This record gives sequence, C-alpha cells and structure tokens, in this order.
Amino acid sequence: MCAVRPAMAARAGVCLLMADIEPLKPTNTGWLVADVVGDTFAFGWARTETDPALLALLDDPQWQPYVVFPGQYAAPERVVEDVAPGASKRPLFILFDATWAEARKMFRRSPYLDRLPVLSLQPERTTQYELRSSGRGDHFCTSEVAAMCMGLAGEHAVGQTLDAYLAVFTHHYLRAKNQQPVAWDGDAHSRLRELATQRS
Repeated sequence: MCAVRPAMAARAGVCLLMADIEPLKPTNTGWLVADVVGDTFAFGWARTETDPALLALLDDPQWQPYVVFPGQYAAPERVVEDVAPGASKRPLFILFDATWAEARKMFRRSPYLDRLPVLSLQPERTTQYELRSSGRGDHFCTSEVAAMCMGLAGEHAVGQTLDAYLAVFTHHYLRAKNQQPVAWDGDAHSRLRELATQRS
C-alpha cells in the first residue's frame, strides 16, 4: 500500500475523532483519509476529557468546522446540507471514526461540538465498503464519508482518489485474508493510476 499512497493537497481538511480501539482494527479506513488528505488531524475520543489540541483546532480562525452527521439527530437550526467552496474560511470536516453505535454516542456526548453546524450528507449512492457490514446501504465507512465531503467542498479529485484508494485497500485486504497475490494490474489499481495521471 505504501507504494501507491496518493497524498494530495487540499483546501479542505478532516478532523477524525476516533473511538477507543477503532484505529487498531485492520478494517479501519480513517488512516486512508490521513494518507490522502494533507490536512488530516486525528484525536482519540473520551467522554470525560477533551484534548486541548482539538479545542484549539476548532477555534483556529482559518477553519470553518462542520460536524458530519445525519441531520435528524441535531436541532434543525444547526443542520446544513452544503458547503460554500469559495468561503473565506477553509472547511474542516469532523468525522466520527467509529461504528455507527459508537458514533451516535460520541455525537451526543461531545458538548464542545454543540456550537458547530451539522453537515447532513444526502448521498445518491450506497456504500461500497466490503470489509464490515451493518446490513444497511446508507451506512458508509469513514473514507467514503470523507470522499463525499471533499466533493461538497469542490475537491472532486481528492474525493475520487479517496474512493479509488479505498478500492485498492479493500483488494489488498481481501487478497491477504485469502492468501492470494495482489493483482497490481487489476481494475482497482488501474483506476488509482488513472486518477494520478489526470492530476499530473
């Protein structure tokens, strides 16, 4: 995977709030976001204490933070469905890197996020994530959510690259799990290379 890491510069940033052991799970996709999006920040989440560096990031005047979460869980006046790509502040997407059950708990128990707008995504697709299943097509993994956010911010190449990188990761994971060689010339790697060629 290191050989195909597609690090990219973007005006938008991502802040990952990570649940407990989530970063240690081999199926975690938060690290894919960190590989691709230059300004990715990551913090462990705890109910009883908050990292001062996280609070400083949320107050940094260069950023406009958005808590990315379904709108039905927030007060209506907080909910937005779009991002203004040309705004003076850079968008910072706060993602809960967690299972769905953990993410709901984190959203409810993070009072320092209550003052921020909630970006409610309206996806026109279903999840392509194959390594865990919630049984619902509208439950997306962390890197898929980040890709949709990048699209809203006008960072279409970054969003497309995140999706392609997830496909490569999924291929590597499943091949390793089944003790099969990686198909370096397969569709997943070809798509990632094609996007890199378009950027150059």
